Amino acid sequence: MNDIVTELDQDLALRGLSEGTRYQYIKNIELFLEYRSKIFTQSDEQDVRSYIEHLRDVKKLQPVTINCHLAAIRFYYEVGLDRPLSFKKVPNMKKPRHLPVVMSKEEVLAILDATANTKHKTMLMLAYSAGLRASEVVALKVTDIDSSSMRIFVHEGKGKKDRYAILSAVCLDQLRRYWRGCRPDHPDGWLFPGVCSAGHIKRGAVNTAFKKALIASGVKRDASPHVLRHCFATHLLEDGASLLDIKELLGHKSLSSTMVYLHLVNPSGRVVSPLDTLLVERSL
Repeated sequence: MNDIVTELDQDLALRGLSEGTRYQYIKNIELFLEYRSKIFTQSDEQDVRSYIEHLRDVKKLQPVTINCHLAAIRFYYEVGLDRPLSFKKVPNMKKPRHLPVVMSKEEVLAILDATANTKHKTMLMLAYSAGLRASEVVALKVTDIDSSSMRIFVHEGKGKKDRYAILSAVCLDQLRRYWRGCRPDHPDGWLFPGVCSAGHIKRGAVNTAFKKALIASGVKRDASPHVLRHCFATHLLEDGASLLDIKELLGHKSLSSTMVYLHLVNPSGRVVSPLDTLLVERSL
């Protein structure tokens, strides 16, 4: 790591960015510098444009991933070199609008029922019942579960924001079964301790548990555990919860982020196709 990149890492730390975000920024900057060392152009913008074309056409990366690379490169030029890039010459790529995957309540139940391991079932049930990210599930402490107020304290979720999530009565019963059977005992109080008491388990453990349950359930979906968070929000909306309540429970900064679930709600129980009403009226 050269001197400029080392200083940039320090700058990222001063901004309070997480270790994972810092790592990704530095990695993306180093990849760009390695590429730039092999080309010869006349301007910063040409270097970056050439690299973006390389990521798009050779690496076949998606726009959202390319924009993450661009954010790191802009930081390198603006903070490291004090030479901000022109947004006119190096624009962000337009991101296609894809709706997230969402499952029915029956599919979620099938996945939970197919999870035989008590610890794994508890993790997946927390993710669905409280709308937690996998990173939030693994970072829970025993003291974060408040059965008296039926809330879960989420410490420094995305954007380092604290929030409260709902504690399901069914999930609380599962947590008690997990506690009786596994007795997690960690000096730092992690609910799901890692191997050899080195901290909490890794996010990959939730991914593995979900994939195994997905296969065992027979549910034919290409999904990750994050789909449980989407299901939480969508099913709440279908059951009559307000967007504002869901926004707070998910920890969204803007209501516009929560409004995507309006497109995922299944209106079939409340809305009738005009073809059906047309045929009914004709038969009268």
